[in-house]
Amino acid sequence: MLKEIKDICQQYEIKPLRRRGQNFLINDFFIKKVLQAADLKEQDVVLEIGAGLGALTKEIAKKVKKVIAVEIDKKLIEVLKQELKEYKNVEIVQGSILDSKCSNIQMSQCSNGFKIVTNLPFNITGAVLRQFLSREYQPELMVIILQKEVGKRIVAQPPKMSRLSVMVQFYSQVKIISQIKKDNFWPKPKVDSVILKIIPHGGSTRADNFFQIIKAGFSSPRKYLLNNLVKGGIMNKEKGIEIFQTLGFNPKIRSQELSVKDWILLEISARGGSASG
Repeated sequence: MLKEIKDICQQYEIKPLRRRGQNFLINDFFIKKVLQAADLKEQDVVLEIGAGLGALTKEIAKKVKKVIAVEIDKKLIEVLKQELKEYKNVEIVQGSILDSKCSNIQMSQCSNGFKIVTNLPFNITGAVLRQFLSREYQPELMVIILQKEVGKRIVAQPPKMSRLSVMVQFYSQVKIISQIKKDNFWPKPKVDSVILKIIPHGGSTRADNFFQIIKAGFSSPRKYLLNNLVKGGIMNKEKGIEIFQTLGFNPKIRSQELSVKDWILLEISARGGSASG
């Protein structure tokens, strides 16, 4: 597989760009792992973000109704058009999935359900997860290859939570399927990767107040949570102490020590609701 990828790059004069996270998977074993985790069906519509040279795209296309392959690099678009010309169920789109126009056009085709299956460019991981987990039409599931350390942060539990882990776990169930050593990519990245499977809870969940509290709480992770919330204007110190006592939180607790459920109870209390039950 490595020789095939290098030959394609040589043929089309492609030089992988580190700044765009262009590290191509060169081991069929892990492509099969990704496909297995995605549980692809004939009627599925799949969105692939950062289609690269199309190796994963081809395998997805053999199993589903349609693949929408989004790629920002114009040179790779030309490669995809040639390499995937026999696959009539693949739509190739040039653009950034983070651009609202590009995203909205593609999502208009996915209102009846879709999956995201992708070797995600490392530099847009957080933004892509926020975009698709918080939107009205969430994917049925997401199977993503991403940096190992980012994957570990996403699945973390107290006392190692982060703003990213709270966000993803608020919207979904998430687990690491497999680890991928960096030798399985070309060019070889500096770090290992993982296959992450994310299953959204379903339905649109507007949580602006919730994430305002999360943002304030993690503004200075090494400082006490209560002080961060006061500094962020979420509550005054007197009210905060009262809420913490009611919830049974240590006043010296830090943001990374709270579970998603704890954050939900805190948000309810901060806006004056009942935290019982």
